[in-house]
Amino acid sequence: MDVPQLTTVLKADYETELSEFRLAYSRAGCIVACVLVPGGVGLDMAFYPDSVLRLGMARGLTTVLLGGLLALLYSRFADKYVRVLTVVWLLLPQVMIVWMIYQTDGAVSPYVFGLSLALYASGIVMPIGLMQSVGLGAFTCLAYFLAGLLHVHAPVPGGALVGNTIFLLFSATASSVCTVFNERARLKLFALQREVAEKNASLQSTNQALAQIKGMMMQQEKMAALGTLSAGLLHEVNNPVNYSMMALNMALMDPAVAASADLKESLTDAKDGMLRVQNIVTDLKTFAYQKPGGDGERIFLFEKALRSALRLTGFELKGVAMDTQLPLDTHVRGDEPAVIGVLVNLLGNAALALHKAAQSRAGLAPQIVVRAERQGARLFVHVRDNGTGIAPENLERVFEPFFTTREVGQGLGLGLAVCYAIVQRHGGLLTVASEEGAWTEFSFDLALATADAATEPGAVPAATPPPPTPLGASAGAVPA
Repeated sequence: MDVPQLTTVLKADYETELSEFRLAYSRAGCIVACVLVPGGVGLDMAFYPDSVLRLGMARGLTTVLLGGLLALLYSRFADKYVRVLTVVWLLLPQVMIVWMIYQTDGAVSPYVFGLSLALYASGIVMPIGLMQSVGLGAFTCLAYFLAGLLHVHAPVPGGALVGNTIFLLFSATASSVCTVFNERARLKLFALQREVAEKNASLQSTNQALAQIKGMMMQQEKMAALGTLSAGLLHEVNNPVNYSMMALNMALMDPAVAASADLKESLTDAKDGMLRVQNIVTDLKTFAYQKPGGDGERIFLFEKALRSALRLTGFELKGVAMDTQLPLDTHVRGDEPAVIGVLVNLLGNAALALHKAAQSRAGLAPQIVVRAERQGARLFVHVRDNGTGIAPENLERVFEPFFTTREVGQGLGLGLAVCYAIVQRHGGLLTVASEEGAWTEFSFDLALATADAATEPGAVPAATPPPPTPLGASAGAVPA
């Protein structure tokens, strides 16, 4: 956009957005005029005590007319005609003063200073344009000259008439110059405010983007640090655990153990403990070995993965209404078992939140909504429940490894951290939104199996998918 076009647009916006400014100043000026005009009776008493009644009537009539214009400035037509109304009420006192000059001493009347004062006030204070200011000045000068020239009560003092007219011309010129510079100053101030507002909006957007990038980088650093720690511990922990499991299995087969219930129970508890350690080590492997490869490039049906996850969490989801909203084609690219694991974790957490909410909110109808939508080359998945929600102070920490709000012994806080790493390995991002006491929604995205991807060597051809089967039944009722 070139400069003239920019100036035109800027002035158009200026005219629109500063209408309230003009209206407010015009109202204030009219109110001041309504006060000063009748207040000038003191001048009449000082200069022309014999004409106080006649001049006072003129002031009263002018005040009434100014009051009517002030009422119009507060009407619904004011925004549209504010400039016209402003010029009209500025002319009224000038007409009154010119009449008073004609009725008193003509060209030498001291009221000429009132005309000059009104011109200065209009140029400095009132939000009128250059042409309006020039017109007001020309009218004032001409009206004064005619009033002094036509004055019949005494011979016309030519020197005073010409001198005062020149003085009024100077006042009108100064008023017009002030009008031009005031208008330019207001326009520049408006342009500066517009620029500052745009810069602030841009900075706010940039700050939000930087905050998101910072959060992602911090999360990636945490994942990387945990991966480094996990890689060093896996070998040291896994071998002793395997040895212990072998020893426990051999001990459980000993006839002496079968004969002692207490010993068998103790060994079984020890084996369960070793199994738990193995599960933790398995979770940690997600961080230690995050390498995209063959499994991450396979094409599978997300709907099928969701069905598998619903079967695996069928026990926890008993009594929970499931609502699924999937597009016709849900072929995606990735590691199907890992994606199933993400869904199992999210559904399990949702079920736990719903069971807690059911205890505190009478009449709650537990529900989980799984919604997927295609956007560009990605499939965005949303898992939403109407459970307990997440406290604001915990919302930014839910993906931190070992952070959990569960009681001791009910979890290590690795589930969501593992899910975050899995989704990140698939080129996506796992996010959360929640309102405490109302709902929680986790979202992540997967790469769609596009036509180009399907033609790559070794890729499974993406035939026309069958229409999705409704999944709106209870989780336990989903067929295998």
